[in-house]
Amino acid sequence: MLPMPIADFAAISRELAQSGRRVHVMWQTPESLAFVARGREYRSEFHINPSDEVMYMIKGEMNLHYRTPEGKEEIAVLREGSAIYTAAGIPHSPRFPPDAFLLVTERMRRPGEVDRFQWFCPQCDHLLHEEHFTVDDYRKDPVSRAYANFFDSEAHRTCGHCGHVMPRPAAA
Repeated sequence: MLPMPIADFAAISRELAQSGRRVHVMWQTPESLAFVARGREYRSEFHINPSDEVMYMIKGEMNLHYRTPEGKEEIAVLREGSAIYTAAGIPHSPRFPPDAFLLVTERMRRPGEVDRFQWFCPQCDHLLHEEHFTVDDYRKDPVSRAYANFFDSEAHRTCGHCGHVMPRPAAA
């Protein structure tokens, strides 16, 4: 791909903060995807990506919640200037404030691959809901679409195990 794109992280971060958008796609090719994400103060789902991801904390700090193969929730802290590798299939939830920025690089999805987004009950940890998306263009911001589908439905937010209703965040 020519010309080779050069990313100005400071300019991209300013543009995201000023526009209120959550994602700036730097490039998207058949084999490669890179974007800068602005934090979501209300993030609660776990993303299951069919490809590996590398995340680099441009500004701020992130708590990367993830679920072990046994289903236990753990947290890895990513500080400014640090990077983390997340293998395909690991349920993970990057949680960081809106004034923090993260670079994500991963492989574009292959035909038939599906991204999954899961929410768990904050009271009993039972699976509340799972959204599935075929991510063919990251500019469509699949995380925001998954959030809208989940939070717009009280049935999706109601635990079938304990009856708790996950509240709709004001910022969603």
